[in-house]
Amino acid sequence: MSTRAETTATTGEPSSSGDGITAPVPASSKGMCSVRHGLALLLHLCNFAISTQQMNLSIALPAMVNGTAPPSPPNASSSVALGDRNGTLMGLKVLAPVYAWSPEIQGVLLSSLSYGSFVASIPSGYVAGLVRPRHLIGAALLTVSALSLFIPLAAEAGVALLIVLRTVQGVAQVMIQTSQYLIWVKWAPPLERNQLITISISGLMLGSLTVLLAGGFLCETLGRPYVFYIFGATGCACSCLWFALAYDDPAAHPFISAGERDLIARALAQEDCEPDGSLPVKAMAKSLPLWSALLSQFSEHWFFYVLMAYLPTYLHSVLHVDLRASGFLSALLLGVAFISIILGGLLADFLLSRHILSLLVVRRLFTSIGVLFPSLFSVLLPWVSFSLGVTMAFLVLSLATSSLCQSGALVNFIDIAPRYTGFIKGLSLVFVQLSGVIAPTVSGFFLSQDAERGWRNVFLLSAAVDVSGLAFFLVFSRAEVQDWARAQTLTRL
Repeated sequence: MSTRAETTATTGEPSSSGDGITAPVPASSKGMCSVRHGLALLLHLCNFAISTQQMNLSIALPAMVNGTAPPSPPNASSSVALGDRNGTLMGLKVLAPVYAWSPEIQGVLLSSLSYGSFVASIPSGYVAGLVRPRHLIGAALLTVSALSLFIPLAAEAGVALLIVLRTVQGVAQVMIQTSQYLIWVKWAPPLERNQLITISISGLMLGSLTVLLAGGFLCETLGRPYVFYIFGATGCACSCLWFALAYDDPAAHPFISAGERDLIARALAQEDCEPDGSLPVKAMAKSLPLWSALLSQFSEHWFFYVLMAYLPTYLHSVLHVDLRASGFLSALLLGVAFISIILGGLLADFLLSRHILSLLVVRRLFTSIGVLFPSLFSVLLPWVSFSLGVTMAFLVLSLATSSLCQSGALVNFIDIAPRYTGFIKGLSLVFVQLSGVIAPTVSGFFLSQDAERGWRNVFLLSAAVDVSGLAFFLVFSRAEVQDWARAQTLTRL
């Protein structure tokens, strides 16, 4: 994102300064009550919905294979008999069938959503540049949510149908993840882009936190089908709100004030952000700034996936924390990440709007803090395993500081190629998902060799991967639109 564009966002005139420092942005008359912040809240709810539906099967699966009710035939109904309309909620829970799924089948079920996301990442990113994001996000969210309502029925019909359903959900979810960034290409003034993006994506953390805290309670009280019904219905409601209130372009919004519309138009006047159906593939492949952003997606998600996969195991086996308490502590860390992501976005925009740092310095500084501190704390974890309090303090600090990367390298792709935001986001999700597959697998190998030394190697490797990605990003990252991402680019596929 060029300095020229950023200065235009504040004054409406191009800046003659070449020092890369942004000028202050005048506050909107509506502030945080603006339409663009309302749109960020809408996307926050959309991300909340897809996150809850991504995790609902993980919470309900133990009850589906180890319920207290006697095993039912494969096609047994999970509802009460028609004549028993006064059946209690506990009756609903008892009559829910239990399935004899092997650990291998359970693993496939839990991974099937990722299969769909992985296969559809790049195609969905390309399609996102051709289809209006409002329509794509709304339709995808409605699809994911409606299918969630049918998960109990699909499980009764057979495991194959359930796998297909979850795979389709994965395809729809990745469409939301790629398309939502295109919204900000048209809606977010450069000096507010960090806060708007972090407000919206923080819904992912809040959704995961909600499922961890409420999912088990729903299974125990209402019965595990309601985990799918409640979160699925929530997603359907969010999709209705989205269709009613969201618009692709401020110029088309019926309720936005003239002042806010003009503010956004002036801020984005110098940006070449119209999506293009063609792709400069050769130029992309040779672009080191693009590679630095993509590799950062891989390296900076490594430690996160290790924590998500093995944190309960580490707390239970090393620190001797019972499983119920470990679930609460995991939720605590997600809550810290949720708050830190939003605060990081606000801080980044403050530094930019107050003429303190340039965009490139903000990206590199936030990425450095978000990598070096978590790496240091993770390496020290094996040495403080004697204390649960110190361990949790290190983990909290790790999650809090790593969240700053959401205002650093993890959104840098918008700076260098706003025209191809959807495609590059889809491409970056491939690197994220590769990290999500490789990191737990390699960590599991280390832990299978020697438990005590294994944990040390797991954290050392996480730090090494993270720091390596940071080094590459610090050398090759840029914050201005690249030549291949401009309209006059001739090399096309």
